[in-house]
Amino acid sequence: MGYEISFGARVRKSVFFDKTVENGVAAFSVYNHMLMPTSYGDPVAEYWRLVSGVSMWDVAVERQIQLQGPDAEHLARLLTPRNLGEIVPGQGRYVPMCDHDGRLINDPVLLPVEKDRYWISIADSDMIYWARAIAAERGLAVTVSEPDVSPLAVQGPKAIEVVAGLFGAWVRDLGYFAFREIEHEGIPLVVARSGWSKQRGYELYLMDGSKAGQLWDIVKDAGEAYEIKPGCPNYIERIESGLISYGADTDDDTNPFEMGLGKFVDCEQEVDFVGKEALTKIRDEGAKRRFTGFFIDAELPVMAQEKWMLSHGGDTAGFISATCYSPGLERFIGIGLVSNKIADGEGALVAATPYGEVPATPASLPFPVPWQRFRH
Repeated sequence: MGYEISFGARVRKSVFFDKTVENGVAAFSVYNHMLMPTSYGDPVAEYWRLVSGVSMWDVAVERQIQLQGPDAEHLARLLTPRNLGEIVPGQGRYVPMCDHDGRLINDPVLLPVEKDRYWISIADSDMIYWARAIAAERGLAVTVSEPDVSPLAVQGPKAIEVVAGLFGAWVRDLGYFAFREIEHEGIPLVVARSGWSKQRGYELYLMDGSKAGQLWDIVKDAGEAYEIKPGCPNYIERIESGLISYGADTDDDTNPFEMGLGKFVDCEQEVDFVGKEALTKIRDEGAKRRFTGFFIDAELPVMAQEKWMLSHGGDTAGFISATCYSPGLERFIGIGLVSNKIADGEGALVAATPYGEVPATPASLPFPVPWQRFRH
């Protein structure tokens, strides 16, 4: 039985939407109240293209929150437990965000565009309202808005050749999360070394939505020699790489220490960031769960479409949040949260799936797929 998703004004189309349709998009999901391409019909082919070639993605769903004004930097520091140190325009940072109780509520990238102007490239939750609320709570002189900015990603080991061919050799020297604002053929862009994969890649932040079709065609033409094709954030590669998907891999009580993000939490800094007291307590008491991989000892007909609860000796032990068949490992794998009482490699874990109970063994991340040996 087939299903359809209804389009309407409540779910926004990307500025690249028409180009994704023209290029054969087969499926969408909803992310940040927008339509996000999730397949062009052959996920395994898209996986191999990502890990061995180059792919272009419409990721305009990574909506930007702009902080602008005299207190923009101060608000940015309040919103994350990460110690931002000296903020330098042109160097982005991964900045987990928490609520007052230390619960993880987003894990975006912060881009300091100018001294008094910052973008927060968000994961899937309504952070613009949160940022506005914190700004009002602290009485800050800052305007929080959504700018006309839509990212287009170019990902894969050959992405560097495509992007350098377009914009120049300088892109080869960009450090991770570093970016530069440019204009190319009349198109205003921020070119950043970033992207939601473990493959080398770039994100092109388009700053004029009316030029989306023009940018798409320019990238497609530049990548033709490298057999570029449209794709999307790849479900298989992200599981193999252990990339966190906020909302999918987390629950209402997840904290950053459980997700392996403790290195981004500095409770000793002077900034009175949101959730500081709660995170200090969680740090001192120790995380009770951890984000990890799983080897799944069964052949399953489909990947997980909801969290599969884990048990150990009859007791609840966590959940598996995403599963797939790994072409690199030639076996079924998953990721999720498990009790810290369960050691990596320890058996006797049972996952409750729609197809019955199956054995699951914790494994360290990232998974040891062959392409990992060639990435850095």
